[in-house]
Amino acid sequence: MSNRYLLGFDVGSSSVKASLVEVESGQTAATAFYPKSEAPMLAVKTGWAEQDPQMWWDNAKLALKQVMADSGITGEEILAVGISYQMHGLVCVDKNREVLRPSIIWCDSRAVPYGEKAFKELGTDYCLGHLLNSPGNFTASKLAWVKANEPVLYERIDKIMLPGDYIAMKLSGDVCTTISGLSEGMMWDFKDKCPAKSLLDYYGFDEHILAHIVPTFAVQGEVSSEAAAETGLKKGTPISYRAGDQPNNAVSLNVFNPGEIASTAGTSGVVYGVLGDVNYDVKSRVNTFAHANYTLEEDRLGVLLCINGTGILNAWVHRNVTPDISYADMNKMAETVPVGSEGVSIIPFGNGSERVLENKEVDCSIHGLNFNKHSKAYIVRAAQEGIVFSFCYGMEIMRDMGMDIRKIHAGHANMFLSPLFRNTLAGVSGATIELYETDGSVGAAKGAGIGAGIYKNHDEAFATLKKLAVIEPEEHLKTSYTDAYERWKSILNKNINQ
Repeated sequence: MSNRYLLGFDVGSSSVKASLVEVESGQTAATAFYPKSEAPMLAVKTGWAEQDPQMWWDNAKLALKQVMADSGITGEEILAVGISYQMHGLVCVDKNREVLRPSIIWCDSRAVPYGEKAFKELGTDYCLGHLLNSPGNFTASKLAWVKANEPVLYERIDKIMLPGDYIAMKLSGDVCTTISGLSEGMMWDFKDKCPAKSLLDYYGFDEHILAHIVPTFAVQGEVSSEAAAETGLKKGTPISYRAGDQPNNAVSLNVFNPGEIASTAGTSGVVYGVLGDVNYDVKSRVNTFAHANYTLEEDRLGVLLCINGTGILNAWVHRNVTPDISYADMNKMAETVPVGSEGVSIIPFGNGSERVLENKEVDCSIHGLNFNKHSKAYIVRAAQEGIVFSFCYGMEIMRDMGMDIRKIHAGHANMFLSPLFRNTLAGVSGATIELYETDGSVGAAKGAGIGAGIYKNHDEAFATLKKLAVIEPEEHLKTSYTDAYERWKSILNKNINQ
């Protein structure tokens, strides 16, 4: 048996997952996550969300201990470490590398007014032309909140980091970040290809506060003797990859090239596409970051579309319309209804304001329902179609930015378990869908293999990625899909303009 393995961590807000991947076969030797119940968030005020970074480290060690025990693999057999992490979180440390306050994480909204003010005063030409986004509620704006509201603490800050940078620091003792990481915090200038000096100056940040920049795929540090003693890893093991959860999900699905798409559809839905030229949406309805393989020489951007009302609508329908049957039977029920649900359309945006709709809140609504013709099966199908249509609505924005969407990579999970959902997405978008068996921690492990030079490139790293299914657009149903989508879009536009 081979004794060459890669370790991947996925630092989420609910748990930290660790996976050990065997180098040659690409198979997962063991996986574990901690805590077993959802990790706590601190919410001192409404709209706030904080977590203690030490908790991430403690859970990472517990998950690593379990996978090593379950597999019998030792630190000597682990060749490299990769890290995926929840995006946009702010970690502040002093000169002794001690954390100064709980991390303000991605779903904390306190910084929104700071970002909106910066967007207005810096101007759309600068923000969209250089940052490709509004400063919004991202990491730089979170730091602006700290500066304004905790000035004494702010003065003690030596470096700021993202959650993945913190875990890398605990492993190596080094403080560093990536261009992709800076971009997700709105601190990278895509036009000048350097840290965003005008934004830093506007907020009054010294550039020294930023961590040292390292490549995403490279030896970024080595496991220290202290971390080796704590974790069982070998001293000197390279930390050779880190990326935020969305770019890492794309990496996990072998999405690196312009026009390739990675998608997830859980409670909310994400479409993440790679763009080969610097561009942005003038209405800022999608976010654009540096993808994991962005370099100063080659632009590779990750365009992120997020839809809040996806799987949560399907779950609501299951709970309130078909509570006595399984999700699988609910899907079979929907398949008895023709494409377009015979005139029933559901607008799925019932989970708050949607960025893709310019932050408008249009709610969920049902249209075209005929009590004498339509049964609950029509509601089930129209709900899944409405979710797909919301994805395609956002993908039109991505196409307008220059993205040629031909293939969608997705994990075999959540809404992608439904054949109806998959076929509708392929039919409306015209893209081929490929389903894979993978997850973020496995992707981080393989990313570490690329960064450490164990794999010569991403094609070799993901050659063993297990493809479960390929769904091609059904050409004979193209007109039916298009008609249903156009009807849905017409209803949505009327709702938006009310």
